[in-house]
Amino acid sequence: MNDTEHSKAGTSPEVTLVDNPSHERFELLSGDELVGILGYRDEDEILGSGAEAGDVVAYMHTVVKEEYGGQGLAAVLVQFAMDCAREREWSIRPVCTYVQRYLGEHPEYLELLVED
Repeated sequence: MNDTEHSKAGTSPEVTLVDNPSHERFELLSGDELVGILGYRDEDEILGSGAEAGDVVAYMHTVVKEEYGGQGLAAVLVQFAMDCAREREWSIRPVCTYVQRYLGEHPEYLELLVED
């Protein structure tokens, strides 16, 4: 695990958000159970995540376990991933269609998009 970790209260259930760079994903946990992921890849790296400030990072897919669906947890996970990108000065390529829809509803993150 990385030093980026965040607990989110007020959401049912209470969740913890972490960056797991060794698996190239942000993780959403309920207790000790992994219930959601947002996979990413540094476009400059073939293997492993060595993303640094200024790098382009592709957000590949967002998945939340079916039994946790409909609670807004995917949005919580994407917001965490966007906030991490902002802190790390990454440019984001939103490959995931859920991330694309999220950005359509949250223009405050549009400045993070990579300029082709």
